[in-house]
Amino acid sequence: MLFLVAIVATAINSIAGGGGLLTFPVLMTVLPPVTADATSAVALLPAYVTSTWAGRKHLAPVRRWFWLLLGPSLLGSLLGALLLNWSGNRSFMALIPWLILIATLLTMRPLLTRWMKPQPPSDATVHETPAPSLALQVASGMLLFLVAIYGGYFGAGIGILVIGAFGLIGLTDIHSVIPLKNALSGALRAVAVTVFLVEGEVDWEYGLVMATVALLGGYLGGSLVRWTNRTAVRVGIVVLGFAIAAYYFWRIYAGGIHMLGNDESCF
Repeated sequence: MLFLVAIVATAINSIAGGGGLLTFPVLMTVLPPVTADATSAVALLPAYVTSTWAGRKHLAPVRRWFWLLLGPSLLGSLLGALLLNWSGNRSFMALIPWLILIATLLTMRPLLTRWMKPQPPSDATVHETPAPSLALQVASGMLLFLVAIYGGYFGAGIGILVIGAFGLIGLTDIHSVIPLKNALSGALRAVAVTVFLVEGEVDWEYGLVMATVALLGGYLGGSLVRWTNRTAVRVGIVVLGFAIAAYYFWRIYAGGIHMLGNDESCF
């Protein structure tokens, strides 16, 4: 099951985003919440590497933005991952339905708004973006820092949130936005994964299997992206996300969850 979920989730991340909404709930059936989130991050990380490599030539026009936003993204992710580790299973469990709901709404956002301007054909010449003003650089760094805190803490839907942030700062060329999103999302999630590894939060029995096949899922997603209906995929993820959020809302606030020990197990 985890093998198949990892392939589908990483392929979805390459096509539409929201793959974490598949890996995290499945891992929650066999692992405590914090360990499930950490293991999910490890499982999805390799696909960011392959997708970034595949789109590396499209990063050239926005390489200035990558280096500008890399620092704030890494710092925000570090803070988010540390907050997750400090919060423990008990506190994180109470936030799960809200985080899944937020991730689902982020996935749904592109279905409700069309913020991108018409783009040139894929074979059109794309010129490097002009240097941003100092004020825009500061505002963009602060925005990505806040986005990265969420990415380090939970991560599901982070790619969609990063794209939304790009839209606010004026980056709208889809050919450059997607690889830039993959590069920054992969970098900030790598920081979170490092924290999880140091703290011993990753379950390698499941994480290693999923991380290995994630390379295949990322490759498949990158290969199928031009033939896949992204809207249809995103609609399916949104429906699934709302169903999962509703289940956890019921399980925690109506059905009740019993905590055993000191944050070690959640049932």
